[in-house]
Amino acid sequence: MGKLVTIYGGSGFVGRYIARRMAKDGWRVRVAVRRPNEALFVKPYGVPGQVEPVACNIRDDASVRLVMTGADAVINCVGILNRSGKNTFEAVQASGAARVARIAAELGVSRLVHVSAIGADAASDSAYARSKAEGEAAVMAAFPAAVILRPSVIFGAEDQFFNRFAGMARFSVMLPVVGAATRFQPVYVDDVAQAAVLAADGKTESGVYELGGPDVATFRDLMLSMLAVIRRRRLVLNVPFFVARIMGGAFDLLQTMTFGLFENKVLTLDQVRNLARDNVVSPGAKGFADLGIEPTSMEAVLPEYLWRYRPAGQYTAIKESAKNLKKV
Repeated sequence: MGKLVTIYGGSGFVGRYIARRMAKDGWRVRVAVRRPNEALFVKPYGVPGQVEPVACNIRDDASVRLVMTGADAVINCVGILNRSGKNTFEAVQASGAARVARIAAELGVSRLVHVSAIGADAASDSAYARSKAEGEAAVMAAFPAAVILRPSVIFGAEDQFFNRFAGMARFSVMLPVVGAATRFQPVYVDDVAQAAVLAADGKTESGVYELGGPDVATFRDLMLSMLAVIRRRRLVLNVPFFVARIMGGAFDLLQTMTFGLFENKVLTLDQVRNLARDNVVSPGAKGFADLGIEPTSMEAVLPEYLWRYRPAGQYTAIKESAKNLKKV
């Protein structure tokens, strides 16, 4: 069998697509996750024994080293949107990324791919954005030949973006959004996976690549496009930033006061800060064109998984066609 790759966070949204592509290309895939029993679904990506989930805590040197030993390539997909217990932004996205890169250099790993995010900025008022920038800096310091991928908001069948708002649209007459005028450049998850595989194969130059799809749209326009796909009419309501900051701070406080029993998956103050900035590819940045990848449009993918949020689900298209039949 082929070479070995260790994918940290390999059962997550992006990681599973990378693992599938690596297995298809003949690699042995080690999927490093906190709970391997919950990642058994990755095993059928390859032949028996080719893809194996293994236990790993990215906050621990020994754990990271153990699952990396013998690997020819390493891909780090670990990231969080909100702190939870010891899994803080600094611990996971800064120190965790630094740990992976340092150990990869010590073990003589040939190639390292680090999945970051557009908006990484050491001077940001967002802890998420700062930790992403700190992680990138640590990766390049320890492993100068690394490839860093910065995707915009990622869409796909398991996403927590379009699925979340489409689910809300089933039960609410309005969709509240923070930063309705903020621009995004949504990128298809499998395009990000393809970029990661190219980098792991050594078919790209080292450096930072910003990954955005062919469509640039405001948050409001993205919601309108989603609503058109699911055949629902809803009011897209912009929540002013000063109101959003109060809401995010209140939910954060509730999480703190309940010692994490209430996990803030609604809106955090840090997310509000991020939503105040455009999330698009920077002018002059290296991207898909430099990788030889033609990014996939939202129009080609959204109907494939958002159909379940339509009023008649999978039968919507049939009912729409029936309306066009002429009465005999």
